[in-house]
Amino acid sequence: MQLPFFVTTPSEKDAINTIRTISMEAVQKANSGHPGTPMALAPLGYVLFNEILNYDPAHPNWLARDRFVLSVGHASMLLYCLLHLSKVKQLDENGNSTDELAVTLDAIKNFRQLGSRCAGHPEYGHVSGVEVTTGPLGAGAATSVGMAIAAKWLQTKYNKPDFELFNSKIYTICGDGDMMEGITSEAASLAGHLKLGNLCWFYDDNGITIEGSTVLSFSEDVAQRFEAYNWRVIKIKDINNLPDLRAAIGSFINTGEKPTLIITKSTIGYGSPNLAGSHEAHGAPLGEEEVKATKKFYGFDPNDNFSIDGEVYGMFNEGIIHRGTEAYEIYRIRFERYKRRFPELGNELEMIAAGSKLPAGWDADLPVFPADVKGLASRVSSGKVLNQVAVNIPWLIGGSADLAPSNLTWLKFPEAGEFNSGNYAGRNIHFGIREHAMASIANGITLSGLRAYCATFFVFSDYLRPAIRLSALMKIPTLYIFTHDSIGVGEDGPTHQPIEHLAAIRAIPNVAVFRPADANEVTEAYKTALQLATTPSVLVFSRQNLPTLDRTKFASASGVSHGGYVLIDPPEGKPEIILMASGSEVGICVEAYERLTEAGKKIRVVSLPCIELFERQPKEYKEKVLPAEIKKRIAVELGVDQGWHKYIGDQGYFIGMQSFGASAPAQQLLKHFGITSEKIIEVCLNY
Repeated sequence: MQLPFFVTTPSEKDAINTIRTISMEAVQKANSGHPGTPMALAPLGYVLFNEILNYDPAHPNWLARDRFVLSVGHASMLLYCLLHLSKVKQLDENGNSTDELAVTLDAIKNFRQLGSRCAGHPEYGHVSGVEVTTGPLGAGAATSVGMAIAAKWLQTKYNKPDFELFNSKIYTICGDGDMMEGITSEAASLAGHLKLGNLCWFYDDNGITIEGSTVLSFSEDVAQRFEAYNWRVIKIKDINNLPDLRAAIGSFINTGEKPTLIITKSTIGYGSPNLAGSHEAHGAPLGEEEVKATKKFYGFDPNDNFSIDGEVYGMFNEGIIHRGTEAYEIYRIRFERYKRRFPELGNELEMIAAGSKLPAGWDADLPVFPADVKGLASRVSSGKVLNQVAVNIPWLIGGSADLAPSNLTWLKFPEAGEFNSGNYAGRNIHFGIREHAMASIANGITLSGLRAYCATFFVFSDYLRPAIRLSALMKIPTLYIFTHDSIGVGEDGPTHQPIEHLAAIRAIPNVAVFRPADANEVTEAYKTALQLATTPSVLVFSRQNLPTLDRTKFASASGVSHGGYVLIDPPEGKPEIILMASGSEVGICVEAYERLTEAGKKIRVVSLPCIELFERQPKEYKEKVLPAEIKKRIAVELGVDQGWHKYIGDQGYFIGMQSFGASAPAQQLLKHFGITSEKIIEVCLNY
């Protein structure tokens, strides 16, 4: 049975039903997709876009805009229809608006087809107006918390009396699947704790998943859960009741003490005579005849496909387009005055808006570490470098999953402060033990123009790998800092000793994985990573001390920028054997080099701190570092061997882990697993 449809004008009804019709037609033409949820959510999408969002379709990357996140990414046709009707402009590769529509009607007709901007799930960077890639359920919701944090930070740091530049709101649509995913709970818990009153989630409570009714697996009281998280909860009995929707959103806008959850009851596949309210309307086309019957229910011509009445376009022209144009112009004029009054802050905001710019001289004071046989754990040198970098990049913010004292990622200079409900300009974030949400929140902060980092032990990268993958897909430069990188963790044992993790993260396309060999490589790793505008970086550091190499004897650590470099060659003649490694194992190779050189062996040592950047180098450079004619090669790494065979070849030898670790002091473990300079020497002498 269909629920009643509450609207204030026939034109609104036509606009909403147009969104429904185009959505189900696109899915039907593609013979693939999810028609039911866009049909259910059309009233909410209409009200948000055409009446609420502070958003200029001609400038979709406007820094002060409200943001809309469709966490139910499978309902992508809802967003594509709204972007089309709002005439959102496509940005060029430099972030400038073009005259081209981000989503044309032809793109919608080619939904889910190769080359169309209308992919199966919204993809950030592929089509302007998509604020975040939302594929895995829960990821969008968690990312929106990062956007809310960034919005609060911008507002608190840059707004001045008579110069209110920022008052952004973040609107997110979630579904039953989002509410079941653990990441959503992690993110909601933190948002409530931080009292992010600029964040509004809509929970589409339609009671349907792919397998059937949610009663099969989901019986909790979501409202009570969110009230316990310190959220305001508002319930709407019918999403078609536009006055109730407007009242609920107005209540959120006017009450900013805590985040708001608006629970809306909806009918999936609304209007479909035979499939509305059923799981058959969720993940498959309705069928040609059912589409026609549904259009008839809406009062549309069953045989007229992909038709949008001019009056519907006119409503969006008078709504979001007119309102957004005015809002942007007011901001532009105000910002010009702001820059004259606060030139330094204005310059910072222009760099933030540009997305990838860094302040002049940001790397001028990076530490240079003296040679030291004892050295430093790379987590220690990381803490020193991170703090210096953060001083010079005022919009670098982040934190750790309750491990800042171990990760050494706390920003200690006086101006840093803690981000909390009493200080939204703080730069140290306490994420709590919420690794997955932490990483997605960091992505949300990065998507908002700030530079974000997050940190935990490397073994826990398993918890947040999906967020790393999404940042790689979106081509955003989030920094992931991991410490306790190997069996060097020691007595904590195999549960805390990463073995397969380097290989797992390296397997993700477009991720730069840095594992520095000493303190100066740490400096160069940060310097390189922060200049990667379209690639997230994973920085992996040790718990144990690493000798700081004497760079008057060894090559400059600036070679890190190439991903790999010749650290040292034999005193005379061409090398016969190449030793290569990353991280702490470079030091082991150096020990072996010195003893083998004394024995008359001609050895080259290659440091490979970032394989991904090494692969980006010209063929000539890679050949210079790893000449094809040298077949005798040994790779050493405290992990599994996946990925190393391309460098060691058929005649090469890998020294590393073939099993999980064990609980014992680090030096005992290295000896137990045969990852020592003695083992390297043995292999070299038997070549």
